[in-house]
Amino acid sequence: MAFELPPLPYDKSALEPHMSAQTLEFHYGKHHQTYVTNLNNLTKDTPMADMGLEEVIMKAWADKNTGVFNNAAQVWNHTFFWHGMKAGGGGAPTGAIKEKIDEAFGSFDKFKEDFKAAGATQFGSGWAWLVVENGALKITKTPNAELPMVNGQTALLTCDVWEHAYYLDFQNRRPDFLTSFLDNLVNWDFVNENLAKAA
Repeated sequence: MAFELPPLPYDKSALEPHMSAQTLEFHYGKHHQTYVTNLNNLTKDTPMADMGLEEVIMKAWADKNTGVFNNAAQVWNHTFFWHGMKAGGGGAPTGAIKEKIDEAFGSFDKFKEDFKAAGATQFGSGWAWLVVENGALKITKTPNAELPMVNGQTALLTCDVWEHAYYLDFQNRRPDFLTSFLDNLVNWDFVNENLAKAA
């Protein structure tokens, strides 16, 4: 198997009560695993089986190979999402990202408002992102599996707004999930690492 399900950076119960172990059982253990399985089945005995994940994503996007793209991008998106959270996370950012957020949005409160709006208004399934584009911070949203790299952007942080990301814990209250994500889960150390790589 060319592609594997990456390990979670914490125990499945580590994010409770803000994200339940049950959500991670299904979201990571079932959904994320299915994307990996599908990707392996779709790329088996093709040149893509020997490519890196990001290379597969960009090639499938360019070739309009929707099946491969959707599964490869969702493997990447979910791995990135897990690392963007930690126990005892959330709240005001620290380090270089704090200055960048203040510079780009005026304040952390304005960033939170805009990020929540992006996630809440993404119709159907998708993602809310904090990205770097041409050296500047920007909030964006993408449908389904689409991700910033195909738009020439570098991802710093994402929140999954597919229903399976929050339904067991928040039912239909997506805005409450986004608030909880920002207040209690964001791993700002990970965001700062991504910012440093984007510089």
